[in-house]
Amino acid sequence: MTPGTIDRMLMALIATTLAASVVIAVVDPTYFHRVFAAEDHLVENATALFLLIAGLVLARNALSLRKRGQWRAMALTGLYAAMFVFAAGEEISWGQRIFGWQSGAFFTQNNYQGETNLHNLMIGDLRLAQAVFGGPLTVAILLYLVVFPLLYPRVRFIRALADRLAAPVPGMRHAGFAVLGSVIIGLLDVPRKWEVYELVFALMATSTFLLPQNPDKTRQP
Repeated sequence: MTPGTIDRMLMALIATTLAASVVIAVVDPTYFHRVFAAEDHLVENATALFLLIAGLVLARNALSLRKRGQWRAMALTGLYAAMFVFAAGEEISWGQRIFGWQSGAFFTQNNYQGETNLHNLMIGDLRLAQAVFGGPLTVAILLYLVVFPLLYPRVRFIRALADRLAAPVPGMRHAGFAVLGSVIIGLLDVPRKWEVYELVFALMATSTFLLPQNPDKTRQP
């Protein structure tokens, strides 16, 4: 199966996810937040899975860059891969609820949900997820998905920096879905709607790393 075929499947899955979210939120909002987008259910587990897949795609890209002798690009891509694998583990609290092991004293006392993960840690009365992983991260992701694809082919400095960092550049299809997804999720009036937003991002990240604007800079052709 070619990268192009897989990419089209991922785009179709994003469209299906957004459409299903709207239908479920309108028809049965209780089911939406208690089952569909609830912890350890479809949306959260799919998010963790695709974050992991995105990390594995990046790891594969890093290995291909090593074959070309591009050690700096390989190291940076390996770092990006580790970040996504870490995010996948965080999403499911490192399998804590799956395997049923208990949190240590630190996480029991300082984690909003008493689980072993960093994004739900409390800083005083403020959740780390709200301070760092909420608004600021959302803005950074939207800049990456919407603005970056527009600037990369037009601004020489941005293009040179992105290529130097071996940063996969999203395509215009990703920018379009990022805007569409933001509008749809923003208009939904149900709890836990942002869980769907995370899944859409994980799918777009997988697609971007698989078939970016600059494949010759991010992996071996």
